[in-house]
Amino acid sequence: MDTHPTFSCADELRHWPTDETRARAVQDRLRTCVRLDESGPPPGFAGTVVGVDVAYDDARNVVAAAAVALDAQTLAVVDEATAVGEVSFPYVPGLLAFREIPTVLDALTRLTRTPDLVVCDGYGLAHPRRFGLASHLGVLTGLPTIGVAKNPFTFRYEPPGPERGATSPLLDRDGVEGVDEEVGRALRTQKGVKPVFVSVGHRVGLDQACAHTLHLAAAYRLPETTRAADSLCRRALARA
Repeated sequence: MDTHPTFSCADELRHWPTDETRARAVQDRLRTCVRLDESGPPPGFAGTVVGVDVAYDDARNVVAAAAVALDAQTLAVVDEATAVGEVSFPYVPGLLAFREIPTVLDALTRLTRTPDLVVCDGYGLAHPRRFGLASHLGVLTGLPTIGVAKNPFTFRYEPPGPERGATSPLLDRDGVEGVDEEVGRALRTQKGVKPVFVSVGHRVGLDQACAHTLHLAAAYRLPETTRAADSLCRRALARA
């Protein structure tokens, strides 16, 4: 019997920060909870993979979120949900999760099944504080999460080879040790097309995150999860 997902993060939402100082303190506290010791489900597993995305109407201060569940083997859409909310946090690079997560969580709880993997249109460990949207959402929900972004944010990379499946490290310079740290990977999902930028969120290894992204991007640059969630949240915003 299908049931709506429930998550044990009500207390975090009740004390959701509304300013930069408190938001950074939350990131510092919660990033210690990110689990990097699990590889996550294998690509093409028997279960559901959910894409989440948001769209904004700045004039009305409204955000619409979508959660679309795909069969992880066939990539057929098996469930979807939307939610609309008020934007309660300013636009600050590195803190976008605080604008998005309350409405994304609302959409996730409206699904009729609990996701086995969540794919975020954004970053996980590939974040200045190593706690982007995918990591934040994973810690709050306990779900395996990955981030698949359209650009490298502030990080460096060498272009991967031209063939589908080619990768190269996404690098950041450690300010303490002065050495390069791999925070994700540039992944070529289609031959001759710009790469996407994959990072671990929570409870999934980087190798598996890249393999999932490649499986989900069978025909286009972006994963089908992201494409479906992007389309749905835009429609939800237009109706709001």
